[in-house]
Amino acid sequence: MSRRPILVALAVVAITAGLAPEAAAVPVGHHQPTAEIFATNNTATITDPNDPRLSDRLVRFGAQVQATIAANGAWPGCSTLLNGVFWSDDLKTATYERSREFDVDHVSAAGLHHIASVIRKQYDQESVLTFQYLPQAGADSVEVEVPGVTVQQLFNGLAADPVLRDELGGGSVTADGDRLALIADKSELGSIQKFVGVLGASWSKATVSYGHLEFVAD
Repeated sequence: MSRRPILVALAVVAITAGLAPEAAAVPVGHHQPTAEIFATNNTATITDPNDPRLSDRLVRFGAQVQATIAANGAWPGCSTLLNGVFWSDDLKTATYERSREFDVDHVSAAGLHHIASVIRKQYDQESVLTFQYLPQAGADSVEVEVPGVTVQQLFNGLAADPVLRDELGGGSVTADGDRLALIADKSELGSIQKFVGVLGASWSKATVSYGHLEFVAD
């Protein structure tokens, strides 16, 4: 995954306290992993939304990354396939990327960093994003998930609002459910709420959770 403005996709789990105004909470009993890793094996710049590489479900890649997580002492959980849309100022258009989010349990902050570093080197990535769930009081980042957003809507929103796209950079939609998912600094929550409105989605259906994000580049 390239180093982009601090906004990327994921399957989001919300906590029940401290949500942004009118944001919903995930039902009680939903499993929240210790952390998440976001990774891809893609090294190309893809500007065509119909590029056949965007149809790859990354099944083998997913199994390999889960094996790497287990081999380094953590517990691999579920994995979610993502369609990323990111705005390129150099190209003046959007770029597209298939990636996966991996749930990780029983891992320390140092262990999470180490696993992400191994994955980065293994797949020749500029950086790999991690997100560690934390109580709101100790968090500096947020995850937001909003149902009912397509890749085309995400592209249209980025193309239509240069101010917001400069702030947010892009995002992703789950491949199997049209759920917009964003991760960003906690200070960007207001911009995310505004962007959800630009997309025509409902903020009242959004979920928010808190933690710490890191782009692992070593």
